[in-house]
Amino acid sequence: MLEQMLMTHSILIKAFLGFLVLGLFIPQFAGKDGLKFKKASFIYTMVFQAIATMIAFAGLVAMVSGDLGMTVTSIIMIIVWAIMMFLEIKKHKSIKKSDLSDEATFTASKSSFMKVNVIQILILVAMVVMMILRAKGVISI
Repeated sequence: MLEQMLMTHSILIKAFLGFLVLGLFIPQFAGKDGLKFKKASFIYTMVFQAIATMIAFAGLVAMVSGDLGMTVTSIIMIIVWAIMMFLEIKKHKSIKKSDLSDEATFTASKSSFMKVNVIQILILVAMVVMMILRAKGVISI
């Protein structure tokens, strides 16, 4: 059971990373249409939150069912999850409240969307690399 939950957790993280990379194309997909960008950003945020919640749930089930306990690694994962959710919610609220009919605001919103996505990708990649190094015994956390 534990191996299955950890595998599910791992697969969800890889799917999430792919989703984040695909999210980099949303500003290009929207083109110069502010309403289309706002709608695409909303859908992206909802899917982001759904996948992030599935990852957290799979990790929690693995932690509880495998009697893994609250380790430093688990605490780091929880903090990373909270940071990524905070960034995504902040990004969504910013885009939702901005007047995208103004060209400068629209360009700034698209730029901030890209920057936050890149930061989220870097955070997730750093976490994956840390877990790979931990599994190989290179680091001990």
